[in-house]
Amino acid sequence: MKSQFQQVALIGKYHSAVSGTVAGSARAALDDIAQFLVAEGCAVVVEQATAASAGLTGFPTLDVIGIGEQCDLGLVVGGDGTMLGIGRQLAKYGVPLIGINQGRLGFVTDIPLDNYRAILTPMLRGEYAQDQRSLIQAQVMRNGECVFDAVAMNDVVVNRGATSGMVELRVEVDGHFVSKQRADGLIVASPTGSTAYALSAGGPLLHPSMQGFVLVPIAPHTLSNRPIVLSDAMEIAIEVVSGRDASANFDMQSLASLLHGDRIVVRRSQLSVRFLHPKGWSYFDTLRGKLHWNEGG
Repeated sequence: MKSQFQQVALIGKYHSAVSGTVAGSARAALDDIAQFLVAEGCAVVVEQATAASAGLTGFPTLDVIGIGEQCDLGLVVGGDGTMLGIGRQLAKYGVPLIGINQGRLGFVTDIPLDNYRAILTPMLRGEYAQDQRSLIQAQVMRNGECVFDAVAMNDVVVNRGATSGMVELRVEVDGHFVSKQRADGLIVASPTGSTAYALSAGGPLLHPSMQGFVLVPIAPHTLSNRPIVLSDAMEIAIEVVSGRDASANFDMQSLASLLHGDRIVVRRSQLSVRFLHPKGWSYFDTLRGKLHWNEGG
């Protein structure tokens, strides 16, 4: 029985493939996976920048738009950052994604590279669990006009400048005033992003099936400013009241510089990303493995 996926795109951790050693390692891993996919009956294409950076030849290449329009599966080899970047770009096409972990933590790239053949073989034949993740839509509004528009899978983070003091932020939810906060910044995270920066800042974990946001202050001046979980049907607005060199980060991969009076408006995107996991996959297994919950007992 051959793969149920006819055309598979291979996407790698190409941003780090700059030194000869890293590029050689990436090329070897990608080539091995590509050959495996061909043996499973898949037509393989390589994402254009991945092929160029890793020096991978012998397979046709497509840009992200081409992958979205022509492929029925994306196989992402790298870490969570690689998956975040390509997931946002492919979300509007509905292409499902499988992650092979060549990074560190791997909350959403959960297949270990050294055992990918045994795990991928049944998945390619239709034995997998599906996991739909909502995206965040965010806009920076300045004098009533949108000056920056982005989607994020993990989080939207409003930060103080690197060499400045705290920022003061005014927070509204569905048009209702919530608080003014003086802090190093504020995180709005999706359930997917609750295991990222929000967790480091003391936020709670949200199960990915939840339809919610978590709002987490970063080093607040007033310790009673605590994380709060909100419905993602709500609209969150964060206004920059004071503070120098503030910025808004989207998945820590795109950046907008902010002025006093700017409003960062956050809502649930209409787009979502579809992940495929091995049959029997459990979010709690992932947490135990990545957060080492079984150690020290």
